[in-house]
Amino acid sequence: MRCPFCGHEETQVKDSRPSDDGGSIRRRRSCESCGGRFTTFERIQLRDLVVVKSGDRRQPFDREKIIRSMNIALRKRPLDAERVEKAVNGIVRQLESYGEPEIPASEIGALVMKALVELDIVGYIRYASVYKDFREPEDFNAFVQEIQALQTEKKKRVAE
Repeated sequence: MRCPFCGHEETQVKDSRPSDDGGSIRRRRSCESCGGRFTTFERIQLRDLVVVKSGDRRQPFDREKIIRSMNIALRKRPLDAERVEKAVNGIVRQLESYGEPEIPASEIGALVMKALVELDIVGYIRYASVYKDFREPEDFNAFVQEIQALQTEKKKRVAE
């Protein structure tokens, strides 16, 4: 692994630990040349995925885009990065388990929405306002009513 500080080719692994969800390994490394310390993550990648966007455009799947969009939706919300990472790992595992190399962007968006509704309802609403492309206030009102119905059902399940 190349050192991000000095570019030296040789770095030494000082510590390796599995992540909480078991989907990746965290490695603490140190550069033999400059002594810099950094962390890398190793994840299993079952296959290369391609995202099919509107207009039949295709681009390579990038899990970092999911992380960025979820972090934007969850900005200033009381959630730690580890929970977001765990949710993203779950989304990626679902996508890889489909068995198809090409995934519609709408499917990825739906999985992100499903994860966000479990993580934080405000983040879910923020993401949905962009994902669902609300044009009129009535569109947003109808969506809020759907959320309220979901929240009521969720509270009933918890009470049972």
